[in-house]
Amino acid sequence: MEFGAEAENGKKRILDQNDPDYRTQSPGVGPWEGELPRDARYDRQLLREGDRRNVVDKYRYWTVEAIKADLDLSRSALHIAIENLEHDLNIGSIVRTGNAFNVGGAHIVGRHKWNRRGAMVTDRYMHVYHHPGPEDFVRWAHENGYTPVAVDNMDGSVQMEHTQLPEKCVLVFGQESKGISPGLLARCEKAVYIPQFGSTRSMNVAAAAAIAIHWWAYRHQM
Repeated sequence: MEFGAEAENGKKRILDQNDPDYRTQSPGVGPWEGELPRDARYDRQLLREGDRRNVVDKYRYWTVEAIKADLDLSRSALHIAIENLEHDLNIGSIVRTGNAFNVGGAHIVGRHKWNRRGAMVTDRYMHVYHHPGPEDFVRWAHENGYTPVAVDNMDGSVQMEHTQLPEKCVLVFGQESKGISPGLLARCEKAVYIPQFGSTRSMNVAAAAAIAIHWWAYRHQM
């Protein structure tokens, strides 16, 4: 069931499993009922047609710009970087996780066009930067006081739980199966890995990113 917060100047129509429209419409809220709010944060079209987006109740009916501006008030110091060499579907999933933790920014290193499918449009609410290569990315990091930290289970990396991740760091992730390219890896100031206890040689990069981002949040935000 989807629950909506009480709102000023009207009521939200909540769609849940008992609503006859539930099976024909994606979960969310229907058109605004009652007098329409005049607050500039609200999207007039969403108020008229309903809001089916995957956003928390606080942001129902808000414009993309209003949501992004509000998130800017509480962005974390963490940034994430994903190497884009092969249009990997996992890139979008990592960006979506970054949105869930409200990271300060997501950096795409390599090809400008990246696979957004897994992001589920969450990139609209984030600051996404593009860097044509490792040199440009590392220049940005140093100019802004950030430490690039590679997340990869390679020789020489340190168990993530046994190292102090800097508050102002950029967690760097590579491509599925191939990992981080030598050119980008050489420019990271340290490398950490996530311990594994099964038979697989490596875990999915999007899953590894979620673990690493949560670990940083545990040390610096919780």
